[in-house]
Amino acid sequence: MAEGITDLREKLQNRDRLPQRLTLQVSRKRRHSADDTEFQQKRPAGNSFSKQMKEFTSPPKDRQEELRRIHEGIRQRILFSHEECEKIEKKIEEIIRRADRGCYKEHTVDRAPLRVKYFFGEGYTYGSQLERKGPGMERLYSKGEVDDIPDWIFKMVVSRLVEAKIIPKGFVNSAVINCYLPGGCIVSHIDPPHIFDRPIVSVSFFSDSALCFGCKFSFKPIRVSKPILCLPVVRGCCTVLSDYAADEITHCVRPQDIKHRRAVIILRRVRDDAPRLAPNTDVQMFPTTHDRGEENNRNNTEDGGSAAHSESSHKHGSFHSANRIVIKSPKLDMSDASGREERHKPTSERRVVSHLSSSSSGRRVKLYRPTHQ
Repeated sequence: MAEGITDLREKLQNRDRLPQRLTLQVSRKRRHSADDTEFQQKRPAGNSFSKQMKEFTSPPKDRQEELRRIHEGIRQRILFSHEECEKIEKKIEEIIRRADRGCYKEHTVDRAPLRVKYFFGEGYTYGSQLERKGPGMERLYSKGEVDDIPDWIFKMVVSRLVEAKIIPKGFVNSAVINCYLPGGCIVSHIDPPHIFDRPIVSVSFFSDSALCFGCKFSFKPIRVSKPILCLPVVRGCCTVLSDYAADEITHCVRPQDIKHRRAVIILRRVRDDAPRLAPNTDVQMFPTTHDRGEENNRNNTEDGGSAAHSESSHKHGSFHSANRIVIKSPKLDMSDASGREERHKPTSERRVVSHLSSSSSGRRVKLYRPTHQ
């Protein structure tokens, strides 16, 4: 009984404190309720909140606008079937064999590690070939310095583009075939607008690849920044660049996008007022290293290469031969007798040694020398 009275007394004493405890609990609930209300007022409704989060993670409006403008300047269409691609690829193989035998003019073939260009109709200087660097300094070679466009390009490729109303009849007067081995590339550039009219048309063969826009290259070792747009290019696909995609943003082929052997035929029209080199321009040949790619990248001019030479360099020596040219004003030192004798040697005796060759054997090239009266 005494124990029960003791418990009752404790309860009565605690009862006196009950209003204070209830007051504290109520105040806490009110404070939490007020905080929740304030949070709910600040937080948008369901759809608007998810929209804000989406906007936070999406590219800024100027990036979206740039993407829109790039896409507006690109057209793609698969024009050639597997069988048609095989026939065209056999023709490309024939051009490679003829070039290896030395059947073409000097400026028709331009070699770099893992990439070779074949100019037909018109050729031009670019990248490390320029004595004065920078966009707008590119020059066409004088007439007749490169071979004519092969008939099969008109019959098998250009005619299909005309039928598809991609280009008008008689538009193409320049054809370039770019051949790549795995890991080859062409650094970011804009096709010189003072040389070439628009649009720029290309057709891809041998394998699938990609064309990237807005990349920046760095070298030693070679690295490429994330592109603004990576455009898939499949075998037999025709890609047409115009407007913003051709004139306002650079495009390139990254080494990681050339996983298999590939070739692309680029079809363009040279402008009637495009500047040309003088016929008596002296041309000097020398080996090229990858160091020149860094200089080419700064100038946004066209060039290609790779980070390192692969084992296939020995298997495809002619494909990897990397000879470049530099355009300089003609000079004649009459006091240098040995120089005079060298200038009067037959072209067949002038030799250029490839820096990729495992031996010291050279490759005969034909050099154009000015005639001095």
